[in-house]
Amino acid sequence: MAFTALDVKNLREQTGCGMMDCKKALTEANGDFEKAVEWLREKGLSAAQKKSSRIAAEGMVYAVADNAKKVGVVLEVNAETDFVAKNEMFRTFVKDVADVILNEAPVDLEALLACKMGEGTVEAALQEKILVIGENIKIRRFERYEGVCAAYVHGGGTHGVLVNFDTTDEIAQSEAFAAFGKDIAMQIAAANPSYLDEASVPAEVIAKEKEILLAQIANDPKTASKPEQVKVKMVEGRIGKYYKENCLVDQQFVKDPDVTIGKYVANTAKELGGDIKILRFTRFEKGDGIAKREENFADEIAKLVK
Repeated sequence: MAFTALDVKNLREQTGCGMMDCKKALTEANGDFEKAVEWLREKGLSAAQKKSSRIAAEGMVYAVADNAKKVGVVLEVNAETDFVAKNEMFRTFVKDVADVILNEAPVDLEALLACKMGEGTVEAALQEKILVIGENIKIRRFERYEGVCAAYVHGGGTHGVLVNFDTTDEIAQSEAFAAFGKDIAMQIAAANPSYLDEASVPAEVIAKEKEILLAQIANDPKTASKPEQVKVKMVEGRIGKYYKENCLVDQQFVKDPDVTIGKYVANTAKELGGDIKILRFTRFEKGDGIAKREENFADEIAKLVK
């Protein structure tokens, strides 16, 4: 079956694949349009496997909250380059995946990949994007909270925060609460607390911190000779500082350093005529913990010359 330049153009517009790939697909399919689409998808699965070993440390973090449905999501999807992270097709895909998580409540990444998305699954849509975009793309992680939530995305996707609250429906639907929720999420993005409150800090973490602080005091000529009970009091004082730096409710509010986050929550609850409690939060930073490939510039040039 013959095909025309218009057929190649239509196939390219439908699949987003390159002109030469579309021409080859139609040739392989003897001009059959549907078989050509199938051939490209099969080629895409193969291409995706080849790209899966490439390091994907760019991409974006996205967060969204729907207080009408009482659910929120934060997720990270990685790509190989920052250029792709700014691509509208990639960004739309990330938001579509977030919608799937919101509505389907998958328990883990494996369950998410099996969820329905469009005419296929999330995994099929992911493989298709790898084919069209030409880079390794990975859905790395997500968190989903049920209940009243606030979401914040910083820098177009460098950081994403999801916060879960306990409060009344009336307060949750107010504009004042929306502004308050954003403030809390922005605080978490900026100050990066490790824990919600003092009770959330594991005992072994505090024990290790005390051990380190005692060693610092013992190694400091100004404090090494102090009595043991004085050293213990000094450690307790520094542990208090540790809580203020690492526990969200004990941190100074970045927009008003004269109050702590705990006090800001209490003040807002009083103003809105009810109770507000922060239950939990998740903060994702793009590429955090991923070992990025580093190459010597001279070696890079040598490779190009070869």
